[in-house]
Amino acid sequence: MFLNANGKTLDLTEPKIMGILNMTPDSFSDGGKFNHLDKAMKQVESMILAGATIIDVGGESTRPGAQEVSVEDELNRVIPLVRGIKENFDVWISLDTSKADVMSEGITHGVDLINDIRALREPGSLEVAAKANIPVCIMHMQGQPRTMQHNPVYDDVLKDVCDFLEQRIKACEEAGIVRENIILDPGFGFGKSLAHNYHLLANLEQIHQFGLPILAGMSRKSMISKLLDKVPAESVVGSVICATIAAQKGAQIIRVHDVAETQDAMRVLNMVQINKN
Repeated sequence: MFLNANGKTLDLTEPKIMGILNMTPDSFSDGGKFNHLDKAMKQVESMILAGATIIDVGGESTRPGAQEVSVEDELNRVIPLVRGIKENFDVWISLDTSKADVMSEGITHGVDLINDIRALREPGSLEVAAKANIPVCIMHMQGQPRTMQHNPVYDDVLKDVCDFLEQRIKACEEAGIVRENIILDPGFGFGKSLAHNYHLLANLEQIHQFGLPILAGMSRKSMISKLLDKVPAESVVGSVICATIAAQKGAQIIRVHDVAETQDAMRVLNMVQINKN
């Protein structure tokens, strides 16, 4: 399985690590830490050296309770960094946004992947993604970030997530997005209880029914910190274990804050797979 963008090819035969870079003052675990360009660029270099193949740049916090930001503010946060990464590093650049105008500007500056928690449901986003002909990640979320964790309820969380993803795959294809450009994210922590999250993780292989790459993002989320009774920044071990389970179940892209630790786990897992037979 491969992804193609801007003349580059990403081989998903083995799990690839997506390093998180939040250019926001209020993200749940690293907010404000890297929102100055020079610090952010150093973090990009550090993540690449540690094993990240993709850098996911975001300018709007999506933590529970988060407020939306304006297009202008989001552009001011992410575009200088996208330009800087493009000019200085040979790495895939993912843009974490739901806004069509931000997507369009990012694409103009060379982003390779659109990572949208709202699954291209905002006005104009489907059209922008289709025209760009680059990979898109569509995620399941119940509700909106500011309210999604108030009281998430499902009849069957796995079925509901799969039904939603199936509907969005169809919408993407009808808009002109080719199937091989679609990545699926079950949306750990986005409108889901602790039990919902672990049921999805335990059954993650079911999402392979669509024959599309899976992105798993659980790093430092409350599904780990609440279970372990730790603050997010102290949940590295739990995050790496969740990443390893996701990779064992076939997730091709693992979205994390702690790249070096996750890379160690992936190397061990790959060695086990190589020596299986």
